[in-house]
This record gives sequence, C-alpha cells and structure tokens, in this order.
Amino acid sequence: MSSSTSTSIHHEITAPLIDVNASDDASTTENSPIEQVALTVPTTDDPTLPAVTFRTWVLGSLACVLLSFLNQFFWYRREPLSITSISAQIAVVPLGHLMASVVTRRLFFKGTGWEFTLNPGPFNVKEHVLITIFANSGAGNVYAIHIVSAVKIFYKKELSFLVALLVVLTTQVLGFGWAGVFRRYLVEPAAMWWPQNLVQVSLFRALHEKEKRRKGGLTRNQFFLIAITCSFAYYVFPDYLFPKLTSLSWLCWIFPASILAHQLGSGLRGLGIGAIGLDWATISSYLGSPLASPWFATANVAVGFVVIMYVIAPIAYWLNVYKAKTFPIFSDGLFTSTGQTYNISAIVDSNFHIDLDAYQGEGPLYLSTFFAMGYGLNFACMTATIVHVFLFHGRDIWQLTRSAFREKKMDIHTKLMRRYKQVPEWWFLCILILNIAATIFTCEYYKAQLQLPWWGVLLACALAIFFTLPVGVITSTTNQTPGLNVITEYIIGYLYPGFPVANVCFKVYGYISMKQAITFLQDFKLGHYMKIPPRSMFMAQVVGTLISAVVHLGTAWWLMDTIPNLCDRALLPAGSPWTCPGDHVFYDASVIWGLIGPRRIFGDLGHYSAINWFFLGGAIAPILVWLAHKAYPDKQWIRYISLPVIFSATLNMLPATAVNFTTWVLVGFASGFIAYRYHREWWSRHNYVLSGALDAGLAFMAILLYLCLDMQHVSLDWWGNDTDGCHLASCPTAPGVQVKGCPVL
Repeated sequence: MSSSTSTSIHHEITAPLIDVNASDDASTTENSPIEQVALTVPTTDDPTLPAVTFRTWVLGSLACVLLSFLNQFFWYRREPLSITSISAQIAVVPLGHLMASVVTRRLFFKGTGWEFTLNPGPFNVKEHVLITIFANSGAGNVYAIHIVSAVKIFYKKELSFLVALLVVLTTQVLGFGWAGVFRRYLVEPAAMWWPQNLVQVSLFRALHEKEKRRKGGLTRNQFFLIAITCSFAYYVFPDYLFPKLTSLSWLCWIFPASILAHQLGSGLRGLGIGAIGLDWATISSYLGSPLASPWFATANVAVGFVVIMYVIAPIAYWLNVYKAKTFPIFSDGLFTSTGQTYNISAIVDSNFHIDLDAYQGEGPLYLSTFFAMGYGLNFACMTATIVHVFLFHGRDIWQLTRSAFREKKMDIHTKLMRRYKQVPEWWFLCILILNIAATIFTCEYYKAQLQLPWWGVLLACALAIFFTLPVGVITSTTNQTPGLNVITEYIIGYLYPGFPVANVCFKVYGYISMKQAITFLQDFKLGHYMKIPPRSMFMAQVVGTLISAVVHLGTAWWLMDTIPNLCDRALLPAGSPWTCPGDHVFYDASVIWGLIGPRRIFGDLGHYSAINWFFLGGAIAPILVWLAHKAYPDKQWIRYISLPVIFSATLNMLPATAVNFTTWVLVGFASGFIAYRYHREWWSRHNYVLSGALDAGLAFMAILLYLCLDMQHVSLDWWGNDTDGCHLASCPTAPGVQVKGCPVL
C-alpha cells in the first residue's frame, strides 16, 4: 500500500465521530497497537454528550423487547434465524432523530437538583450506543429456555411458569457478578480487542459521521444503503421462492440414487463435499458473521472442520468404528444397537428418574459416530483452552495481576475512559451474592421440578468462574467462544446420575453464566471503544438482560401453547419449519448425560469409554505448539495456531451442518485474507459495514415474509423447495437395517 493511501486512511480513522471542543490527550498521535482497531475505532471523545436520556430508555427498551421476541420466535425453526442487534442499531436512527424533533424540550423542576428534560438536543452517538447495548441483551439466545423445551415438549412433564422464570432470570444475571472482577484483564488491555465489536463501531461511524464522497467512490452511508437494499431484496429467494439456495449439493443432483454420493455431498445430512449455500442465514446462523472473524481464527476453524469432517468422520464411518454403518453418517439421533430410534419414554419412571430395569430391557443407547466424536473434541477443547492460555498468555495475565493500573499498560482508549466514574466492584459482588442465594433457594424449594441440590449450584458457579478468564482470552482475540456445556453435564452426570433435569440445570448454571459474563465484558468493550460512562453501560446491561429474560420466556411459552406438535418431527407436516434443531440436541444431551449418565455411555459400563482419551490429547496438543514456537521463534505463523479454536470449530455441528461451515470459511477467506491483504483500503471502509447490512437486510425481509406469508399459510410446492435434496444421506449402509424412507439393503 502506498504511503499516500496509508496517510489518507489514517486521517480518516482519526476523524472524531463528533466535534470535540477540547482534548487533553494525545489522541492525534496515539492509537491502538491492534491494526484492525486502529483502522476502525476513533481516538477522540466528547464527555459533554448525554448518554442516558428519555430517548435511550424508550428506544432501548423497545429494541430489547422486539429482538427478544423475534429471536425466540425464530429459534425453533429449521434454520434458526439470529436477528442481531445490528438490525436495531440501524432501525432506531430515524426514530431517534424523530424524537429529537417532536418531543418537548421543556425543563422540568427547573432550578432544582431534580432538573431534567425529555429532549436534551440532537440524537447523538452515545445514546445510540446505549440503545444498542439494550438491544444486545435481546439479541442473544436465552439458553435456559432449552430446559423448558426439554421438560415440556420432549419429556412431556410439568414445569410451572414461575419456576421457569426464576431459572431464566438467575442464569442470565448470575455471570455479571464475577464479570466485574475480570474487567482489568479482558476490557482494559489493548490486546483483548474483541473483533465482533468492530462491526458495530464501524456502523456507528457510518451512521453518524458526515463523510465527503470520493470521486468515483461511495461514502459509508451510501455503501450501506446499497448493501442493505440488496440483502433485503435477495433474501426472498432462499427464504421463500427458492429455498434450495440454502444448500446446493451437486453430488446429490448428479447421482440422485446413490447413498454414497448423498453421504459425501449433502450439505445438511452428510459431509458436504462441494456443497455451498447462497444464503446469508446459512453462512451466519451458527458461527456468526465471517466478515467479523480475523483470518487466523477463520483458518483455525477451517482446519478443525476439515480434520473432523474429512479425516476423522470418514475413517471412523468406513472402518465401522462403534458400529458406525448401522446409523446415519451425520445425525443427532439416539439409537438402539440395530439402528432403530431409541424409545426414551420407556426408560423414565414416574419420579422422572431412570428405570434401570427398563433400560436393561431396551438395551444400551448408541450415537452416530460423528455425534460421539463431537463429544470427544469437546473434551479436548476444555483441556486445550486451559493449557493454551497458561502457556501463551500466562505471563501477561500475571503481570496484569501485579500491575493492572500502571500507565504503561493503557492504550489511548483506556486513558480516555479514566475520566469517567468506574463501576464499584461491590455492585458486582452484590449481584453475585443475591443471585447465588436466589438460585439455591429456587433449586431447594422447587426440588421436585428442578432436581438440582444446593451443592450443585455452588459447583456450577465455581466451574464458570474458573473458565471465564481463559475462555474470555480466546473470545476477545479470535471471536470464537469455547463452551462449557459438555464438561458441565459430564461432571454432574457422574456425581448425580439418573436425574435429567438436574443435569441440564447444572449445565445451564455452569455454562451460560460463564457465557453471560463474556457477553457482559464484550458489551463493556464496545462501550470502552465508544467512550460510554461505565455506570451507564452497567445500567443498560442489567436492565436489558432482565427485560430480555422475561420476553424470551413469554414468547417460548406462547409458541408451545399455539403451534401444534412443535419440535415433533414425526408429527409435523412435510416442509414445516418448526423442527427445533437446537432443542433436539439439548434434549439428546439430557438423555445421554442426565437420564442414562456418562458412566453407562462413556465410562466403564459404556462402549464409548475410549473417547475419554481426548482429554489427554487436548492437554498435550498446545504444549507441542508452544514448543514449536519456542524452537522457531522467527516463524510467527506458529503462534497463530490456536488449538482451542481448532478443537471447538465443530462443536456447533449438530445442530449446525457442513454447508454452514464450508460457506462460512469461503466468505471468511475472501474477507479476512484476500480483501484485508490486497484491498486494505476497501476493507477498512466497507468490510464491517457490509456485515451489518447483510444481517439487517436479511432480518427485515425474514420478518416481512413471516407476517405476509407464513402467518397466512402461503407456500410454494416445487422442486426449488426441496432444500439439499440429499435424503439418502441419512440412511445407514449396514445390510438388514431398515430406516423409514431408505432402501432395504
């Protein structure tokens, strides 16, 4: 890149979002050491701008409610559409300006200490950021809803709304209690740069900066309007007119009667060789936007996907490991030894506990080999995360512990944030203590419904606190978040077997409280970049989370009561979108780890005990990478090998499918490698804006199509509706095994 181009870009990125009257810092010369941050985040601030206003409360609450409703509504669908906060970030701009022009500017209680106004002036960027943080609370999936779905829909047992609400509220807020402790490690250091936040920062700049159009080029606003219009118009094809665009599986079209071709080529039911999806929902449903992922993280995900999908899975299947050929090659089903669907209801007694005599009669439970290997990779991911962070980041964390507030550790953004009052740690400790007390009370008082003893709550919290820092380091540098869902259910499955609801409650408290802490810190970093007062951020996050939890649960409860046969694939009409892929996997896990227990599947009483060696492999692998880095320090690419990301790459597979990954990697390569390396100027101006436009355009069209067509039961019946078309991929290949819809072999 020429020096003149570099100079022009630097001048553009240091232009403030708003005019600053005075500056007492070195923002004109100092910038972040992370290049992507330096190219995106402004280094100036106007502390006089109001952040918490009447507009903030009204539009923030409205955005949180709408996103919570829509995300829970679409969660039960075959391709669970995730409507990100970017949609609200865009939609509230005209509403904010409208309120600024029509709401009275009268001063109430003028001349007193209670003086305030409903309209402090023009709609500004800090209000906009806080509204978006409200929206972020509604954009995430409320994981505890899975408990409600599993108990009410799959097990068909009783769970009252009050108990469900208490579980949802406590799980969503619990992680905030220890998130405050980790701010100095995961928010203030420049190295913890949180790539996903740069999408929203870029959009804030596009929506608020007045930019002069270059000759022959486009401003960010113009580019955004063109991109969102195209995304909006195009999504009518994959969602309604031509759903086959979700997964184009060429091998299945060429060999329509070949089971092998369907197993190799299916993007939804097989290995996905050659499969591609021309649908942004396919690309971003499970892995997020590939445009927000740094290339080294995308490459690590690609390596992990190739290893499991094209090395481990085929070898295990065609060598018939764990009777693999008796079951579909890619399935989240639970099977008997002969390949038939396992009758789970037959082994549950009247006390919602395993009936061991009935289990002996039904025989041991089997998984598809891919499903079993996926659990093994999850084991490896947990140990790899701890060892990787210790080896590669241990010294930095120790130094931060000793000198967290030394000036030399601060970048320009942390220096600018020092002018604002920080959130006292006792606020976080109060949240932690109150939530732990409320959780223990809920689990003990409603033990007949939740089954989890008090010591289980404390153990779940301890696990979540222990993993928040290492997982936070991985997330803030790679945009990938290893989960604790499997290790938590593994531990409680051994300690307290035979109780499925206790197992999933422990999993949710141990996993989602850690994830909520990570989400809290990510939003804090967004406010850090945009110079929002920390106490205002804290308020928006806590209130938004409480609103979101109530709306998510209310929406789920309403859908369970109004949609016939919700999630029941056997009874739903052909082509129904209400297949609940995520809830099916959650239910399967409750059976494997809770009802039957890991000892009877992965322990000395089960036939998958060798999978436990993945724990050791995950611990050793980062050591080998670290030794290679020490032996060849001049080979910088070695340091970019992230074993936790490689092992966690396919953890979302089941419910995610091969086509979600193949297309995500291709788009990530085009953005993170080609555009970033060879078209840096275009990337710095338009990459994150494009990501936001694609998300928002898809979301708006999906909502419109549902309101206009789905609610009126209008549908097309033709070849283009047959997504993937590789039905034979779900057939076993062992002779004598009959599966509905498959040929007799």
